Amino acid sequence: MKISPNWIRDFVTPAVTDREVAEALTVSGIAIEGYFGQGDDQTWEAEITTNRVDAMNHYGVAREVSAIYDLDLRAVQPKLAASGAANFVIEIADAEGCARYTARVVRGVKVAPAPKKIAHRLELVEQRSISNVADASNYTLNEIGQPTHAFDLDKLEGGKIVVRRARAGESIVTLDGVERKLAPEDLVIADAVKPVAIAGVMGGEATMITFATKNVLIESAWFDPASVRRTARRLGMHTDASHRYERGADPGITQLACARVAELIVESAGGVVSEEIDVVGRTLPQPRIALASSEVKRILGVEIPAAEIARILRRLGFKEEGAGAEFAVTVPTWRLDVEREIDLIEEVARIYSYLKIPSTLPSFAGGVVELPQAGHRAALRGRLLALGYNESLSSTFIPQEEAKAFAAAQPVHIANPLSEEAGTMRTTLVPGLLAQVAYNLNRGNTDVRLFEAGHVYAMQGEQVDEHDSLAFVYTGAAGAVSLHEKTAQAGFFHLKGDIEQMLAAFSSEGVEYDRQVPAWLHPGRAARAVLNGKTLAVFGQLHPELAAERKLKQPVLVAELFVEELYRLPLRRPAYAAVSRYPAVERDFSLVLADAVEFDVIRRKLVELKIAELIEILPAEVFRGGSLAAGTYSLLLRVRFQSADRTLRDDEVNGWSARIVKAVEELGGALRA
Repeated sequence: MKISPNWIRDFVTPAVTDREVAEALTVSGIAIEGYFGQGDDQTWEAEITTNRVDAMNHYGVAREVSAIYDLDLRAVQPKLAASGAANFVIEIADAEGCARYTARVVRGVKVAPAPKKIAHRLELVEQRSISNVADASNYTLNEIGQPTHAFDLDKLEGGKIVVRRARAGESIVTLDGVERKLAPEDLVIADAVKPVAIAGVMGGEATMITFATKNVLIESAWFDPASVRRTARRLGMHTDASHRYERGADPGITQLACARVAELIVESAGGVVSEEIDVVGRTLPQPRIALASSEVKRILGVEIPAAEIARILRRLGFKEEGAGAEFAVTVPTWRLDVEREIDLIEEVARIYSYLKIPSTLPSFAGGVVELPQAGHRAALRGRLLALGYNESLSSTFIPQEEAKAFAAAQPVHIANPLSEEAGTMRTTLVPGLLAQVAYNLNRGNTDVRLFEAGHVYAMQGEQVDEHDSLAFVYTGAAGAVSLHEKTAQAGFFHLKGDIEQMLAAFSSEGVEYDRQVPAWLHPGRAARAVLNGKTLAVFGQLHPELAAERKLKQPVLVAELFVEELYRLPLRRPAYAAVSRYPAVERDFSLVLADAVEFDVIRRKLVELKIAELIEILPAEVFRGGSLAAGTYSLLLRVRFQSADRTLRDDEVNGWSARIVKAVEELGGALRA
């Protein structure tokens, strides 16, 4: 937010330059990130953390300066000559939503452009001047931080204001000219007939101040942060008022703010101010927190005198009681973020100055402990990087439709999502990766290899299950583009090769592949890797219908690894094996097989023969059609025999070959005539 240092000096006058004040504020936690303009027109760009609503105004920042330099803070004290009763009724029908509502009536005003000083100061903090009445409210917001609102009194029906929940079917046209459909959980400000404002968010167009307005009702209230947040999010609205109310405004400042707005209106627009109407729906407790000087020293590692601790807390508005090193501290109404002793210690530390606290290493008697799966994770990540994949990160929140489309698990729904597109915890990493692929393809990057490792979530009964997952995507060229030969495009078997490389990091002998794949994969170009009945991975080409929905312009290959199953396997230890100096013997078998008999079935059958010298089993050629019967195909099977300690004899090789033929026949195959 924008801060005017000249405005701050209305309340406190440190004997240092504005730049020195800015640097001191930055050290204390009010980060001044930029400087604009010169002299009295200089402004700062301040980064105020979301918990510090008290500092989102000039008086709040001045209070920080007062504490840093130990200077008195000049109070805001409106001077009003109240004349008579307001003759207006305020009713709080929902005390949970509205704890306090303060109002004043100003009759006989003349709406006109705002005074130059007010208009100029608002301009400095990037707010548009509207009129003397509207600007009085905006000026007070920037000065002391309390949102207020001014109604045209003559447009309020029934002579009353009621703070209540919206009724079924109600709507309101807000100041921005948009009609908003209200829900029963929305807190509204209503007159005797209709809603006239959305509480804590925005006023209504029907009762707005115009240049014809003669009588004004000033509102200054405290609304429940959760209620304001829900309504603002549901309606997709974010205003200066909602920004503060959502984070917890000051319930003790409503009277001061109301009086300050009334003072500014009378000064610039004339009129007669009524007596105050102050209705309290419920009282918010002010917590008392015990603070020990010994705990301050233990946490900060430096001795701060008890008198200095007391001074800092007093300057920040806390009331401390006690003698010696023990305090009972009452938290001011504007510091709803302070709840525990550690919060008070933080307040002491930042005003005392972090620069005065020496940097020391914490004592540590243990050692670095590697997590059980660290080696497995490193092996997977290292192999993917070596294969040319880039690591990516995507959001943990995805649309509900995608959570259900890419996983059978029951998704975890967010109670208060930021948007409909982020209303569900991800059940899989695949949607995030596909979104990144689409982003790259739409910008002309057609060769994409990405992977992501992270947590996925699903409901298990009433509990949320969180577990590790890993997924990667592959599209475009299968290798480097070359002038000398045509570059192949990535296909299923390129992806399968990458899967095999990943599994080769583990002792995963006996992995089988089948066609039991999820519906989001292409049914004819996908597979599942299984070991001992447990799924290790599913992979293949993204289903064309899903690719079309996402407007993906080329085939995209996707793999999802169930890494928690892989983590149960030991890592494969590299072992040296000498190259045999004895010749290998190859044999080819031309086989006729039923379509249902796949190569992996044959391979497993031959492995079961336990021929030690059988070192390689390869499919050399596949042929269909011609004289072959329907439902069959011809496979040229190539095997290689080799011994590490002797030359193989023909009779041995012939015997092994016969066993291979017999094994194929047991699968229903035969040698091709």
